[in-house]
Amino acid sequence: MLKIDLNNFSKESQSDFPANRKLKEKLKKTKPKDLDAKFHRANEEAFATIDCLDCANCCKTTSPIFIQTDIDRLARSFRMKSSEFIDKYLHRDSDGDYVLNFAPCPFLSVDNKCFVYEDRPKACREYPHTDRKNMLGILDLSLKNTLVCPAVLKIFYEIGKEYRK
Repeated sequence: MLKIDLNNFSKESQSDFPANRKLKEKLKKTKPKDLDAKFHRANEEAFATIDCLDCANCCKTTSPIFIQTDIDRLARSFRMKSSEFIDKYLHRDSDGDYVLNFAPCPFLSVDNKCFVYEDRPKACREYPHTDRKNMLGILDLSLKNTLVCPAVLKIFYEIGKEYRK
């Protein structure tokens, strides 16, 4: 597995961001019919070499959105009322969504494992969202995730090879 150097990743992702933004715009304009397949293929290739436990940058730097079912499930896991879970761990962001009060995630252990893995929020289960249907609809989010997730940066690089020719 590829070991992640987060310092180098941060510099590389910032450096590549303008090119990745151009790629995103090109994809939005051309609307390739096989975009989902390209993302899914690149997603499989990226995660064949990258182990999330070597990185956990998503857990260290960002917060997932917590929907009510996530809150209720985690509250049950902690034997708390949902309102107590919200009061202790969450606040509403500018979009009105529940997010963590701070980063890194309070459920992240020192070995990058999640204390609540079986009960983790839907957004964590689906992250980095590069194997979903209708990738065209979440290209803006995926572009942002190139700054957070080395796998997404690699996926953009692989897809971009075809479009940078």
